[in-house]
Amino acid sequence: MSVLKMKRINIYALKKHRKRILELLQRKGIVQVEDLTLDDSVFQKEETTQKQMLFQKNSGIAENAYNILNKYIPDKKSPFAMFSGRSPITVESYYMFTEDANEIMRVAYDIIGFDKEISDSKAEIIKLKSQIETLIPWETLDLPMNFSGTNTTTAFIGTLPQLITYEEIVSQIVEKGNSVTDVNIEIISADENQTCLFLLCKKEKSVEISGILRSLGFSKPTVTPSEPPAECIKKFKKQINNALKNIEATSCSIVSYVGVRNALKFICDYYIMRSEKYAVIEQLAHTKRTFVLTGYIPEKCVEDIEKLLTSKYDAAVEIEEPSPNEDTPVLLKNNPFAEPVESVLETYSLPGKKEIDPTSVMAIFYYVFFGMMFSDAGYGIIMAVGCGLLLHKFKNMELGLRKSVKMFMFCGVSTTFWGLMFGSFFGDAVAVVGKTFFNADISLPPLWFNPVEGSNSMTLLMVCFLFGLIHLFTGLGMKAYTCIKNKAYIDILYDVFSWMLLVGGGVMALLSMDMMESMTGFVLPSVFMTVGGVCAAIGAVIILLFQGRGSKPIKRLLKGAYGLYGVTGYLSDILSYSRLLALGLATGVIAQVFNQIASMFGGGFGVILFIIIFIIGHSLNIGINALGAYVHTNRLQFVEFFGKFYEGGGKKFSPFKINTKYYKIKEDIFNG
Repeated sequence: MSVLKMKRINIYALKKHRKRILELLQRKGIVQVEDLTLDDSVFQKEETTQKQMLFQKNSGIAENAYNILNKYIPDKKSPFAMFSGRSPITVESYYMFTEDANEIMRVAYDIIGFDKEISDSKAEIIKLKSQIETLIPWETLDLPMNFSGTNTTTAFIGTLPQLITYEEIVSQIVEKGNSVTDVNIEIISADENQTCLFLLCKKEKSVEISGILRSLGFSKPTVTPSEPPAECIKKFKKQINNALKNIEATSCSIVSYVGVRNALKFICDYYIMRSEKYAVIEQLAHTKRTFVLTGYIPEKCVEDIEKLLTSKYDAAVEIEEPSPNEDTPVLLKNNPFAEPVESVLETYSLPGKKEIDPTSVMAIFYYVFFGMMFSDAGYGIIMAVGCGLLLHKFKNMELGLRKSVKMFMFCGVSTTFWGLMFGSFFGDAVAVVGKTFFNADISLPPLWFNPVEGSNSMTLLMVCFLFGLIHLFTGLGMKAYTCIKNKAYIDILYDVFSWMLLVGGGVMALLSMDMMESMTGFVLPSVFMTVGGVCAAIGAVIILLFQGRGSKPIKRLLKGAYGLYGVTGYLSDILSYSRLLALGLATGVIAQVFNQIASMFGGGFGVILFIIIFIIGHSLNIGINALGAYVHTNRLQFVEFFGKFYEGGGKKFSPFKINTKYYKIKEDIFNG
């Protein structure tokens, strides 16, 4: 377990080499660039916000074009594509692509333009269809919809909001003292919702007729073309056919660009890289012909990068030891067994300035506790083999995902181990299958004991408490190690040894009481009561007198008494490890229940239902209890274990690197 030592790096170089140097640092991903402000009129800062926005816009355009292309020609991906990682390209290919950046952007604009043209055509088709739908009731009218009459007549073309007959309209007109000969009425079409009407009257009667029609709810149509409706409908249908042909032709134009799909992905990444590079440029100090860069670099990488920069770009590289007051970034380096659990630690917090990296110790307990809570050999084999196959097949998997998959592979191995210890293989599947289909009493005997039988659950509970004590005392041991590292030797006695005496002595005394025999199956000799009581008393006195050290006597005792109250926290911490038993039993019992349900249909054709229920039931059990084991394992680390020695607060090492979506440049990229 280790936190890599950091060095401060200062790079001085000519401005003409700035582009290549920054691209080199970005590909290597080993330098965290810090903002540099010098109190010197010679050095200036460079504003790059506008360029960053331009590059981000270009990246968005390329991404949009790529998505449009996928809409017309889907990019076929495997269900396991998420494990494939970004495609690697060489530095030579990278620079070859950059030479065609402008041409690829022109293609991106073309694709977006074509897609807009198709969208406009589709919108026009919807509009034309709506107009046709409006004109269909008027299709038999042989006059333009905007016809208003002649020199001596007035025409009314519109709808009444209900079904009304010719006779009803005439009667309304006659009731007002008009003659039937004063008007010419024609019902164009009618249904239960409306009546389409054409009415022609003498001009001197137009005002009166208009009033009568308004009283009937008359309204003019929304579409009033200057041509007869039948001709308009024919023209609109022709326009729709033309729009459809245009959509087809434009779609073919988009499809013709399928060969630039990869180039569009590259350009999307390329402009993101440029945007990030120009964000770094803002952090540099510049003169007319030179620039200065400062930041942090892992000590192990100093020699290689210094050699590269001085030999290729004639840059001056200065390596310094960070000052004691500097908040240097944190980068972890662990062995392959512990490395997968680094992501779990990062979700809590990275080690602070004077703390140690607990990953290696935490990894052991993490795998053991996860296995105890999941504790089924069948589930463990599925998890371990599945994750192992993913790691073997997808060599290019992203580092973060690879760590997670590897962590669950080790958790699967632990789960298999504890499943065999407790005799659980898909619950009691071996016994159920043997009894149901072969009428044979066969089973998978546990290598240790079956926690579901008899009083074994109480035995397992005691084992869980034992693991809890070991876990908590290991946390105190980590605190002692931290004190030694920081040369705070007296704190080991006051803050570590005192609690070990108090808690350890209390547990020793408790186990020597007769009432514990029914739970533990054993009782320690009475001498342990005396020894445990003395140890606990000594620990309590140390805590009472020295927990508040540094304060005045009265306040010191009060702080000591409050600190002594923390023993209740240890009690709740120990009890918290009962979740190892609870989740382990839940996994096994639920598995057995699904087995019993599946076996209810007996042999013969029941085997089909058995297989279906078995697969569905155990899949649900794996999903639910694997999630539970993950959550509660994290909880035991974050609350019980870290609560004894770990505060965190470290700032993660964030190097200037390639943060792309589709490609990564194939070079010796440092990954910690």
